[in-house]
Amino acid sequence: MTLALSKDQKRAAVREWKERKPAYGIYAVRCSATGEVWVGATRDLHAAPNGLFFTLRTGVHRELRLQQEWTRHGEPAFAFEVLETLKEDTAQLLIAGLLKERKLHWAAQLSAGLLL
Repeated sequence: MTLALSKDQKRAAVREWKERKPAYGIYAVRCSATGEVWVGATRDLHAAPNGLFFTLRTGVHRELRLQQEWTRHGEPAFAFEVLETLKEDTAQLLIAGLLKERKLHWAAQLSAGLLL
């Protein structure tokens, strides 16, 4: 059963989405069937799982090994995990470098592959 939203409810939902603070951070994708892990960085941890799983479902993810395992084992074998969130007050000029640095740190820590 689908519930229809009123115009006011839709406007409120859009306003909340636009006003939310970005959550910069590092995440991992784990395959329970193989034990493999991939690490990525994003400027929006809220939207990252949807984008990641969409590209995998449609077969167009740029990380070929991850796409192969997804195709072989299916969605139930995969989990998205937030590893680290950057502080909200991180200076905008530092974010890109910090995300790259922390992604490399976590990949080494977990012996994981890197996501673009």
